[in-house]
Amino acid sequence: MKILTQLTTDYGRLTLTISKKERLEKEYSSRDLLYAMKEDFEKKIQTLAEWLYESRHLVVFTGAGISTESGLPDFRGPDGLWTRRDKGLAPKSLNRSWDSVEPNSGHIAIVDLQKMGKLKFLISQNVDNLHLKSGINPDLLAELHGNMTKLRCTRCDKKVNKSNGMTMCQCGGKLVSSVVDFGQPLPEKDLKLSFEHSRKSDLFLVVGSSLVVTPAADMPLEALRFGAKLVIINKGDTPFDHSANLRFNEEIGEILPRAIKRLKRLMGLFE
Repeated sequence: MKILTQLTTDYGRLTLTISKKERLEKEYSSRDLLYAMKEDFEKKIQTLAEWLYESRHLVVFTGAGISTESGLPDFRGPDGLWTRRDKGLAPKSLNRSWDSVEPNSGHIAIVDLQKMGKLKFLISQNVDNLHLKSGINPDLLAELHGNMTKLRCTRCDKKVNKSNGMTMCQCGGKLVSSVVDFGQPLPEKDLKLSFEHSRKSDLFLVVGSSLVVTPAADMPLEALRFGAKLVIINKGDTPFDHSANLRFNEEIGEILPRAIKRLKRLMGLFE
C-alpha cells in the first residue's frame, strides 16, 4: 500500500511537471509567434517604403476603407453598409454632419506622397471629399463616383462647389449632382485618365477597397498587365489577393504613416 501511495504521488508530480512544461512551451511558442509576426510586419513596411522610393509612376487607388478611420462606414467591412443590409440590419446613423468629418492619417500620408513628388495620380471610389479636404491637387485626382460637395455641368462637365448655390453653368449647361448613382456611367474624363495612369504605373497601391465594383476595380488588372507591382492594404479579402506582390490586412493608419516615415529617411528628408 505504501509503495502504491508513493507511485501515485510520483505520478502526480510527473503529470504536474509535464503540464507545466507544456504550458511554458505554449507560452514561449506564442511569444515567438508574436515576435515573428511583428518582425514580418516590419519587413513588409520596409519593403513598401523601398518600393515607394524606387517608383517612378506611383498610382494610389482608394476605397471606402480609407475613410472608416475618420468615422465613416465602409460597404463590405464587418459592419459595412452592404454587410448590414445583407443581414437585414439598417445602416448605422452618422452622429455628426458630413461637413465635420476630417481626413485621417491615411489621407495625410497620401498628401505626403504628393508633397515629396512621388504621387503621380490618385484614383478614388469615394464621394466624401476627404482627399480634396486633405490637400490633394485636383489635377492629380479622379473621383470615379463623384463628390457629394460638387455639382457637374451636363454640357461642359465642369465641376463647381454646391455651396456656390448655382443651378446653371457659365456655359449655359445645367448643373446636377456629380455623385454617380447605380446604373449611371462613370465620368468619362476621370475614367480615361484612371486607365491611362494605371497602364503607366510601376507601383499600384490599393488602399481600403474590396476591388469588386467595376469598372473601377479593373484598374489593378490594367496595372498588372503592364508590369506594375501591386500592393493591397485592406482588411477584407479582394479578388486580387493572389496577384498582389505585397498584402497588408492591418489598419491603414498602422501602415501608411510608418511607410512614409521610412520613405522620408530613404529620401534624406529627416523630420
